[in-house]
Amino acid sequence: MRLKHKNSKDSFSQKLLWPFSSSQASGFSQRSLAIGHKWHLRDKTTGFRNRYLIMRVSMAGGKAKKEKAKAPQHMPYQGGISFHKSKGQHILKNPLLVDSIVQKSGLKPTDVVLEIGPGTGNLTKKLLEAAKKVIAVEIDPRMVLELQRRFQGTAHSNRLTVIQGDVLRTELPYFDICVANIPYQISSPLTFKLLNHQPVFRAAIIMFQREFAMRLVAQPDDKLYCRLTVNTQLHARVFHLLKVGRNNFRPPPKVDSSVVRIEPRKPRIEVKQKEWDGFLRICFNRKNKTLGSIFRQKSVISLLEKNYRTVQALELGQKEADTKMDFASFGEDQGIEMDDNEADDDEMEVEDGEADDVQSVQSEFKDKVLGVLKDGDFEEKRSSKLTLQEFLYLLSLFNKAGIHFS
Repeated sequence: MRLKHKNSKDSFSQKLLWPFSSSQASGFSQRSLAIGHKWHLRDKTTGFRNRYLIMRVSMAGGKAKKEKAKAPQHMPYQGGISFHKSKGQHILKNPLLVDSIVQKSGLKPTDVVLEIGPGTGNLTKKLLEAAKKVIAVEIDPRMVLELQRRFQGTAHSNRLTVIQGDVLRTELPYFDICVANIPYQISSPLTFKLLNHQPVFRAAIIMFQREFAMRLVAQPDDKLYCRLTVNTQLHARVFHLLKVGRNNFRPPPKVDSSVVRIEPRKPRIEVKQKEWDGFLRICFNRKNKTLGSIFRQKSVISLLEKNYRTVQALELGQKEADTKMDFASFGEDQGIEMDDNEADDDEMEVEDGEADDVQSVQSEFKDKVLGVLKDGDFEEKRSSKLTLQEFLYLLSLFNKAGIHFS
């Protein structure tokens, strides 16, 4: 290695051992060892400076310090565009992988394709060759200009529509197939935005972070089986297509990726979404505990009892409330007077009685909840091992008993 000061013409070769001792540092020229001077590593063979390692030599306290330069947050593209890792911009650069994604998309010549995150257009070009039309949604104005420049004047230009905007806030047009390479931080909201899209599309082929993708395709008793899994599989069938290493991107992300295929269910499974979501939140609060243990918790019983009373009140309307008001006004109509002491004694007795009644009612409701689990043979089962159909069946048993989760 050759050590050369960036501000001087002096240079010398020396085996570098870090940190330097005071005696080692004394061999450097006084001019070169001024506090705060920067040094750059140069390769003896090529003579090129290593941009990632800068050495700062300081004589303060007789110690030499080595500093690493911060890695750049964006990497230059050959066309002059910088990709920002902080924004999740990782452009697919492997042409064989691009071809594989297009092939597994199952495109027809009559298909309208929604591409999310087209970047510089490597995948867009292949999609245009296979489909009738491509609608690309891109948030970065620099990428939008690059797409327009790349396809302007080509045979594909009249079949490409570019929408600049945030896909989560954009009203999506009609499409048959969705192909997406997205920032991984929007994986979950984008998945459910697509699943709620009308009219229903045929399939979505999406690049996800590997762990997120494996959660989508997990099966009961898998380690990654979770509420996200069941919620997604309620609306769609999910298939793992291929693994993608981080070196297939420019710049490479910190994690590996996977491509999955999501096919919305036809017809849809009809459930009340808030009811379903509340039910799964309780079940997966501690997915490896038995359902009997989960539904015995005071907080769970209290929540379900509150919902139970609310539903009953809505069903009965104001009939019960009117009856109570009539009874309360009965004493006033009859002109009944009570001694203050007698009133206090009666109130005391009522309060004690009400406390017992409340406890009794809570106990009865708890028995009602656990009775549903026993009757359905779910008391000793665990959420981590239940199938989608079993979750649907258990929810129907609860609802039939008047127990609701929203």
